[in-house]
Amino acid sequence: MPSRKQRRRRQKQHRHEWEEVYVDEEGRELAPEEAEELELNPARPARATKSEPVQRGRRVVEPPSWKRTLKRGLLFFPLMLVVIFFLPSDLSTAGKVANALVLMAFFLPFSYFMDSVVWRSHKRRLAKPGEPKKR
Repeated sequence: MPSRKQRRRRQKQHRHEWEEVYVDEEGRELAPEEAEELELNPARPARATKSEPVQRGRRVVEPPSWKRTLKRGLLFFPLMLVVIFFLPSDLSTAGKVANALVLMAFFLPFSYFMDSVVWRSHKRRLAKPGEPKKR
């Protein structure tokens, strides 16, 4: 019986392999048996194409935008405010709100910067291996 590591490796190999997909003239995907029948019948030939491996569960990486960063800030501002109110301090309510606003002033540019780092690394991963890297 294969070990857990061997099973994972085998599953990974199957996830990243290319498979042949048979497509008829209308663009519908066919099972290999149906494609063989169509190849015997020259009136409607099926053509084989290579499909890309399916990327399940992958997160879609979008370019950084200030609009998305501000939405994230609107989500985190009340959370920061609640944490600041529950932490013991001798500040007034206005001081605690001002403290949360100062934290947001650091959080928003940092969040945008992290989005741009993720976007650049995603673009680098998608770049063709034969292309020289741009600096």
